[in-house]
Amino acid sequence: MRRSIATVSLSGTLEEKLTAAAQVGFDGVEIFENDLVSSATPPVDIRARAADLGLAIELYQPFRDFEGGPPDQVARHLRRAEHKFAVMADLGVGTLLVCSNVSPDAVDDDALAADHLHQLGDRAAAHGMRIAYEALAWGRHVNDYAHAWKVVAAADHPAVGVCLDSFHVLSRPLDPAGIRDIPGDKIFFLQLSDAPHQLMDVLQLSRHYRCFPGQGAFDLTGFTAHVLAAGYRGPLSLEVFNDVFRQADAERTATDALRSLLWLEESLRARLDPATVAVQRLDLAAPPAPEPLSGYAFVEITVDPIAETVAERLLAGMGFGHAGRHRTKPVQMWQQGDVRVLLNRTRPANGDWLRGTAAVSAIAVESPDPARSALRAQALLAPAIPRRYGPGEADLFATAAPDGTAVFFCRTEDSDASSWLRDFEPLPAGATGGTGTLAAVDHVALSQPSYYFDEAALFYLSVLGLGQRDSVDVADPYGLVRSRAVVGGGDRVRLLLTVPALGGGKLPETADFQHIAFSCADIFAAAVDMRIRGLPTLPIPGNYYDDLAARTDLDDSLVDTLRAYGVLYDRDGEGEFFHFYTSMLGRRIFFEIVQRVNGYAGYGFPNTPVRMAAQYRHTAMAGLGA
Repeated sequence: MRRSIATVSLSGTLEEKLTAAAQVGFDGVEIFENDLVSSATPPVDIRARAADLGLAIELYQPFRDFEGGPPDQVARHLRRAEHKFAVMADLGVGTLLVCSNVSPDAVDDDALAADHLHQLGDRAAAHGMRIAYEALAWGRHVNDYAHAWKVVAAADHPAVGVCLDSFHVLSRPLDPAGIRDIPGDKIFFLQLSDAPHQLMDVLQLSRHYRCFPGQGAFDLTGFTAHVLAAGYRGPLSLEVFNDVFRQADAERTATDALRSLLWLEESLRARLDPATVAVQRLDLAAPPAPEPLSGYAFVEITVDPIAETVAERLLAGMGFGHAGRHRTKPVQMWQQGDVRVLLNRTRPANGDWLRGTAAVSAIAVESPDPARSALRAQALLAPAIPRRYGPGEADLFATAAPDGTAVFFCRTEDSDASSWLRDFEPLPAGATGGTGTLAAVDHVALSQPSYYFDEAALFYLSVLGLGQRDSVDVADPYGLVRSRAVVGGGDRVRLLLTVPALGGGKLPETADFQHIAFSCADIFAAAVDMRIRGLPTLPIPGNYYDDLAARTDLDDSLVDTLRAYGVLYDRDGEGEFFHFYTSMLGRRIFFEIVQRVNGYAGYGFPNTPVRMAAQYRHTAMAGLGA
């Protein structure tokens, strides 16, 4: 399949957009008229530049408010079209996108609209070009794909076909299955974009919140499968209007975009009938299948000398034991059963520590075939992080998530000569291992830069083969924080991605917090054990427990016990969730202890504002707050 992207999806000048699209591996582009008009480069030179970069110019767009207009307007628009065809000839592009009319002057007359498209088709054909007619979801009279096809069929012109745009189909209550009834040779172009569930005007959703496949809520796999099954042979092209993408680095956005198409093609290969793929010779991406992940091998925290001391105290308070030191790097391993946390005291590249520095720097997931997981990551544009190895060290593949967190694929087996555990020298007998009550890493929460939230979700969805849940907005004392869970490995790999919902502003550091949650079988046994060990935990206000007693049917004795140990509670159907938090490690990290009962699948989001307010008080009193 040819892969294309509309220049409106990227930031920068037209020349910069072309370069970014080519550098990451796109085959073609749609040129958005505003990008060309704003450029100082003549169209014929843009054509040459694209050719030098190996890019085909697949589409020129948009041509607006044409069909069904008053006679004087139609005549004027036909003259305007002749100019567009001349520009297209210089660009070397053969298809013009015509959007359905949104003007209040448009007449509700399908026969008239078809006649106008036929006239435009005659003009296009005279130049060896085609017209792709698209139904805008907010079109004045034509606003769904079936209606657009009806008008195109009535126009009955070989140079006039339809453009199918996933946003305009899936943002409205339309059944895309009818696309299969459109002859494939009359589907002239396909535009793809995703979008979140938002209760807003469809025009505003389209102009500001579209995203790449896999980042929103649309069933793009099903939609595209209908288009391909109809016999479409053109490129898969992304057209995404998004305020964030228009400000982000163009090459980075283009990489994210191409990864979304590779993921979509992989999902299409699984959805389509193999006979359809073979007969139509669909060359869909086929990266190595995701390996079945079975949990976390370790979580690594980078610490400065001060934070390292605090981290050791917190880990010991949770029942971890100091289990080993890396043979060549300043990394210490703390362990409790099969739960491992690495403390890395590698100095920053500039040699400067920010006092109390601590941040999650790496996660490692258990894969039965790390090499194959690495091949999948690279096939999905997640290259290896260059690393230096000491003699005999395990050759671990690591790639960088959008926020810079390193992601490792491991197979932790003590008996395996190539196991990463061999990189650590065990401490003397009696000093290794922990004796606490924790069973596993339940989830890891990572804050994201505002520009990279959707990119991060797609990265974990595609590279690790995780599934995503809907986003949830939670209230910080000074704003909103958006959270999205990505989950896989039979719920043994859970990640929470968070970002300030409005880009930050004066939101304090609580919006930038990260945390590692550990699961246990008995929350109160864990709380008692950790209190005996002297673990400092986050104080929860009495008002929370008064409200909990009022709004639930929990026994008073249970509420009293929750209050006594600072444990919070949530319920989801038959499932229950118990959790409490440690005090802060440095400025960003804390730990959470959780117990899930009867299949509870959430993260205690209703309690998040209480936790954030408590942490804000804690950081303010400690002099760490914003």
